[in-house]
Amino acid sequence: MTNNVGQGQSDHGRPPRCARPLALVTGVGRTVGIGAGIARRLAASGWDIAFTYWSPYDERMAWGAEPGATASVTDALAEHGAASTAVEADLADPDTPARVFDEVEHGLGSVTALVMCHCESVESGLLDTTVESFDLHFAVNARATWLLIREYARRFAAAPGSGRIISLTSDHTVGNLPYGASKGALDRITLAAAHELAHLGITANVINPGPVDTGWMTDDVREHARSRTPLSRVGTPQDTAHLVDFLCSPQGGWINGQLLMSNGGFA
Repeated sequence: MTNNVGQGQSDHGRPPRCARPLALVTGVGRTVGIGAGIARRLAASGWDIAFTYWSPYDERMAWGAEPGATASVTDALAEHGAASTAVEADLADPDTPARVFDEVEHGLGSVTALVMCHCESVESGLLDTTVESFDLHFAVNARATWLLIREYARRFAAAPGSGRIISLTSDHTVGNLPYGASKGALDRITLAAAHELAHLGITANVINPGPVDTGWMTDDVREHARSRTPLSRVGTPQDTAHLVDFLCSPQGGWINGQLLMSNGGFA
């Protein structure tokens, strides 16, 4: 894959930098996605937002790319008074995380919260996963998470106690080997940050949102998820966004080093 960091950048109506902290949200490729829901929720809570997306990933998935998604997300953030910048970023490239932070710092300043919603997700099992697919999953889901956290920590300049790292995970492994295995590695990387970055006053948590309907579910998958959830519905991006919003708030600062199940009781 080629790296296209910097394409699609925008910056709207920025208030004074001291007025709003800055969150970097990765994986905001579609308006119906979890990443977009989190970005909108944080903007409504007073954050400026930098976000990444990678169009070639959506283009090769069943749902396809969403034309105009970056502009739509940017407009929605501006409605909440948030300054924003969008960076098209191939996170399979190990040089991309540093370049993303360069772009974001140039446009909006220092990042206070890092929220990682990006992923590589191709369904395959033990017998049919290719080496190339396995390696790509680990490059995007695990290695990029480590490199983003490392870059964030190296540049962190906010007040001690205000820093936040949040990653989204999954425990779906059977029939989804490279995705589930690489997400397991993501968990350990993120939770290590809660201890290794304690001297910076940064908290680090992982959220497992369970099945969230962002347009990928078939009717059969949706009904199966409903039948295994006590409240008889599937998750929404807003469900995850509310928890991220709380964790990023001062009130969420004592929750640290946790893998949080936010899945409505899905079993």
